[in-house]
Amino acid sequence: MENKKDKTEESKIKESSRRKFLKSGFAIGAGTVLAGGIISSVSKVQAETSGNKIKVLTTNGKVIEINKSILEEYKLKPCDHTAKNHAREGIPYRKFTMVVDIGKCNNARKCIEKCQEAHHLAPDQEWMKVYKMQESKEMAPYWFPKSCYHCDNAPCTDVCPVSATFKRSDGIVLVDSDQCIGCKYCMVACPYEARVFNWRKPDISDDVANQEYCPETSVPPKSGTVGKCDFCPDMIREKKLPHCVTACPNGAIYFGDIKEDVISNGDETVRFSEIMEAKSGYRYMEYFGTEPSTYYLPPVDKIFPLKNEKKTDS
Repeated sequence: MENKKDKTEESKIKESSRRKFLKSGFAIGAGTVLAGGIISSVSKVQAETSGNKIKVLTTNGKVIEINKSILEEYKLKPCDHTAKNHAREGIPYRKFTMVVDIGKCNNARKCIEKCQEAHHLAPDQEWMKVYKMQESKEMAPYWFPKSCYHCDNAPCTDVCPVSATFKRSDGIVLVDSDQCIGCKYCMVACPYEARVFNWRKPDISDDVANQEYCPETSVPPKSGTVGKCDFCPDMIREKKLPHCVTACPNGAIYFGDIKEDVISNGDETVRFSEIMEAKSGYRYMEYFGTEPSTYYLPPVDKIFPLKNEKKTDS
């Protein structure tokens, strides 16, 4: 039976772990904050009598002690070119999401520039686009960032005849350019027009061109194939946020894990469920039934309000 001292010590560890987690931003990796799936799996594993014990924080704020060796299989690995299925499987027990706060966007285009730089895209090959939106002439305009929505019910994956486009267990939809035959069926199927076709030979250096291709980096790009936002899974595996998130000077883009109920823009870390409720988050054109993994916060309290461009009678 636990004594009062043990309970007090566990309470201190729990509170300390919670504070560190909320202040750490978006961190991914075994031994940081584990999703419920890993915890449930660990509970089914027979505990070893030897080895180092570690304390881990569950998604509901509980601290449990498990054998460190049990987590070895959950360690994140870089894209393994010797086992291509590794990129197709995704990161275990994760469900990634992006949240865009429209009120913070002023069309700085830094997200676009960084995305193109990281993926070696041509100037006209934009995976992230920013549109000026205005519902009616009586309503104020606003900027609307838009990329691939990594839908749970993705029509693009259904129509691909060679399984070049696929959805992973962590919710990310990727394109394998080694398998893509350029039929463009996925482009037609996507109701959001989130994909672009690589018509020309990429203008890239020999160093980039000679890299071994990986679906998680989308590098090097290949002509005659389809490209799109990939949520930067290579960055996620390094416990980093996607390029567009960190490039935004206004913190308009958040990224995180729905299972952990945490999203971050690099400077601010918040609960996904709380910000959705507090700011009436929504998904774009949800009536398509695609169940997008990207959410939007309405353009209220805009940091950079646009002028309503009404025509005046002369």
